[in-house]
Amino acid sequence: MQAETEILIIGGGLAGLTAALHLNKLGLVVTLIEKDTYPHHKVCGEYISNEVAPYFEWLGLDIESLAPTFISELLFTSNLGKSIQTQLPLGGFGLSRYTLDHYLYTELINRRITIIHDRVVDINFANNQFKVATTNHTFNAPYVIGAYGKRSAIDVKLNRSFMNKQSPFLAVKAHYQANFPNHLVSLHNFEGGYCGVSKVENDRLNICYLANYEHFKKHKNLSDFQENVLYKNSYLKDILENATSLFDAPITISQVSFERKEPVYNHILMVGDTAGLIHPLCGNGMAMAIHAAKVASELLHQRIEDKINSREVLEESYTAHWNNEFKSRLKMGRMLSSLLRNTKLESLAINTLIKMPFVLSTIIKRTHGKPITVSS
Repeated sequence: MQAETEILIIGGGLAGLTAALHLNKLGLVVTLIEKDTYPHHKVCGEYISNEVAPYFEWLGLDIESLAPTFISELLFTSNLGKSIQTQLPLGGFGLSRYTLDHYLYTELINRRITIIHDRVVDINFANNQFKVATTNHTFNAPYVIGAYGKRSAIDVKLNRSFMNKQSPFLAVKAHYQANFPNHLVSLHNFEGGYCGVSKVENDRLNICYLANYEHFKKHKNLSDFQENVLYKNSYLKDILENATSLFDAPITISQVSFERKEPVYNHILMVGDTAGLIHPLCGNGMAMAIHAAKVASELLHQRIEDKINSREVLEESYTAHWNNEFKSRLKMGRMLSSLLRNTKLESLAINTLIKMPFVLSTIIKRTHGKPITVSS
């Protein structure tokens, strides 16, 4: 089968689903390709800043119907047994990707947006047109949004440079039954990594951590690693020892790359993790993925309406908007990561935050965005 569409979205994660809803609301013909079926769990922190709230409202989404937890405070703990807690300026909510992605997918179905469950095997751009081949179909489209995640065979096909670099990180996530405050998101530092903890819907506790693979492979398995590494953070030990897993086994992904990625590559507008909006110390990647989908959708609409007069200007505009919204947040996340991986600097940092808590509020503001508003 060969099909034509105005805009083709590759990947049905948070960014891809959001972009499809936005473009459809603007009256554009959209096709979304996703290799997996819904619902399914994903390795993710599952905390979303309230900066997305006005945008979700504009999209006509009723997130409260999913019974999220409402989060208003952040607790940070160090591997040295120290902690600091503060209010989150905007607050946020806890919602699993299992529930949120499935809800957005259902909205696409209800709004009759075309979804193809298939795997992309090739992308070619020539004569101002994309030709995208999947296992079973071929699609032609003037514009493509890349929303297919952290690492993919598509990146190999596109010869993206970060795929040639080994990543030292492993990510692990599971849901638990545990006594933990609904209003709190906590970030726990341990040797070689960080762990985020917060409640999601149905009184489930999401625990997701990022670990250095070199540290991890010294241990026999996940349980051994947790007991010998994560448990050195006393706060994290208390949470994990008193939590009952609701998964048969944790979900893991390796080769999690925090390398810089291009927002536009081979004329594809990249959104979400495909554009590198993933760093764990940048506030939250879920809100940034949603925001990038919004920016790409608005600019594509302007291009199709001839308010942007060329593909070149479209790509330059998206890159400029992307840098303005996300570049400094990602830079701050990398800086914090380097700081906290150094034991001496970690001690200095946490002591400074305890003595001057306003510094933490400043960091939060620098790593979070402002409420996302829509002009069109």
